Amino acid sequence: METEKTNSDGLHGIEVQASSISAQQVVKAAHEELLQLMRQRAEVMKRIGTVKQTIAGLANLFGEQVLGNDLLELIDRKPNGRQPGFTKACRRVLMEVRRPLGAREVCLELERYAPAVLARHKDPLASVTTVLNRLVDYGEARSLSNDRGRRVWEWISEVEEPGAGFATRRTA
Repeated sequence: METEKTNSDGLHGIEVQASSISAQQVVKAAHEELLQLMRQRAEVMKRIGTVKQTIAGLANLFGEQVLGNDLLELIDRKPNGRQPGFTKACRRVLMEVRRPLGAREVCLELERYAPAVLARHKDPLASVTTVLNRLVDYGEARSLSNDRGRRVWEWISEVEEPGAGFATRRTA
């Protein structure tokens, strides 16, 4: 068993304390940097949402033929002979509807434009809710509480704030 050697004036204790303070400063700086990066990511995701919405609106207005295949793929609209992924389909619904939707409403929209996507899920409502919560975690959507206290989700874009009458509420 090793014993610690200390000077008669207790310098060893000061070194440990200084080391602890230094570690705390490093942790604090890393924490602040992480928070800053997460804020930046949220802003970038808002900007991406705005640009995707703008492009989707232009495609609706002028027809998808004005967009190249690469751009159609980036906004999750490229017809590739198979059904789009479930997450992409949920993104598309939120992006195009442009108002807060409950999970059941998202399911109804998916049923209208991509019924095969829902058919692959045993419990579509649970799957939609899971995906919507993930989109919130990714910074692409926000979760709100409507006037009846029900959860709804909306696509995030820079120019739009939460719908009138809705209180923003981040849920995990």
